[in-house]
Amino acid sequence: MSQRSLQRRIAIWVAALLATWLALAYVAAPEFWTFRDRGFRNQRFEMVTHTPQGIPGDPINIGLVGTKKEVVHAFALAGWDTADAITLRTAIDIGESVLFSRPYPDAPMSRLLFEGRAQDLAFEKPVGDSADRRHHVRFWQTDTVGDDGRPLWLGSASFDRGVGLSRDTGAITHHIGPDIDAERDFLIGDLRAAGELISTSELAGIGATKTGRNGGGDPYFTDGKALVGVLKQLP
Repeated sequence: MSQRSLQRRIAIWVAALLATWLALAYVAAPEFWTFRDRGFRNQRFEMVTHTPQGIPGDPINIGLVGTKKEVVHAFALAGWDTADAITLRTAIDIGESVLFSRPYPDAPMSRLLFEGRAQDLAFEKPVGDSADRRHHVRFWQTDTVGDDGRPLWLGSASFDRGVGLSRDTGAITHHIGPDIDAERDFLIGDLRAAGELISTSELAGIGATKTGRNGGGDPYFTDGKALVGVLKQLP
């Protein structure tokens, strides 16, 4: 092979490598990151719930990406129960559960509003024999989807530590534990232990605070982040 022929081949290889690098650096890579950012990460939400009276309630501190069926399935495998709707019958049942320490694993939850809507789903995990102490979470389906096209659900997780009177309204209510980050992490841990999470990431929440108060006047503190889990897809 002549020197000129060898130089020509080297020039062709260099040109090919340069063209490949340009395509990757300025076309493929930007498209990849644009695709990644088409999901929930660039959306903005008011990351706090409100009571029906308009009082700021529990903050949004958790999220899930999955279909409604996948969310219900994941919580069932993790040992959480779906909360009953509030009716006269369920209101009586939860009152009897608290007064007489009777189990009621499907006890109803009060309505909280997120972006003007009551919760779409609610789950709980009792602690003890009555409904006064329980891990619980409310979820709202958003119009936003994750990278895989499944809907993003935003939720508010907290621990009900007992029943009492609201510090703001005097109404009967559950009082929550102040460490809502611990409850968020507990819930994610249960879903992970059940093998239902593909991955988790953080979403900006209400911001760090040590002096938060929910709709019942209960104090809470938080690092202000929401943990978002991507659920396994059902066949």
